[in-house]
Amino acid sequence: MIRGLSDRAVLNNGVAMPWLGLGVYKTKEGEEVERAVRAALEAGYRSVDTAAMYQNETGVGRAVRESGVPREQVFLTTKVWNNDQGYDSTLKAFEESRRRLGVEYVDLYLIHWPVKGRYKETWRAMEKLYRDGWVRAIGVSNFQIHHLQDLMADAEIRPAVNQVEFHPRLTQKPLLSFCREHEIQLEAWSPLMRGHLFDEPTVRGLAEKYGKTPAQIILRWDLEHQVVTIPKSVHPERIRDNAKVFDFELAPEDVAALDGLNRDQRVGPDPDNFHF
Repeated sequence: MIRGLSDRAVLNNGVAMPWLGLGVYKTKEGEEVERAVRAALEAGYRSVDTAAMYQNETGVGRAVRESGVPREQVFLTTKVWNNDQGYDSTLKAFEESRRRLGVEYVDLYLIHWPVKGRYKETWRAMEKLYRDGWVRAIGVSNFQIHHLQDLMADAEIRPAVNQVEFHPRLTQKPLLSFCREHEIQLEAWSPLMRGHLFDEPTVRGLAEKYGKTPAQIILRWDLEHQVVTIPKSVHPERIRDNAKVFDFELAPEDVAALDGLNRDQRVGPDPDNFHF
């Protein structure tokens, strides 16, 4: 059982990554993101997920530095954006992200989206960053099975993580199985489906059964599937509440009931049909 914020998933290269972290998508640069990151670190979080596209790396880095938590205890993730994909441009984009964050290294660097014809060259650059010690682990985001197969056909280093949209309306069972088989850690973005599941009768019923909030039920469901999760919030109280998922377990039949809500329904773009 995953029992606390200090518990970590071990990636395929031996690096340990917290099971629960803070996502900062659409969190404004400056005081808003700094307040959210400070609240998370004060609550015991040790993982923060940002991206160049979010335009808040500077605030994330400042909040981490000023938190008093040693840098080596905080797992920092950022991502290369689509316009920067390619070999030389990825190396440049990484250096810009690293400088904005104000860190010597990044814990996890991800390809944000599988841009056709560019992600393999991007991956070559990420392999170099990994070998040169600038990143502790490299991975991808929004990759389907066929993207992973295509990437791994030529890759020298297997992705450590695949961060995808994952929630009870989009359980992605084949992708989850594929990633397990190849020792690629699945990570959930938008795990709460932007709140759309909070009034779902099954979720509300389980919240009453366990004396938890709908959000806590869904986040615990992620953990029962051994999926790393990064719920986003800018409210300190909600950030603290999202971490209260380690003092209970969902019964197998309740996990199955949540699995049964799957509709292959996305709130984000389709990785096979995006234009940005």
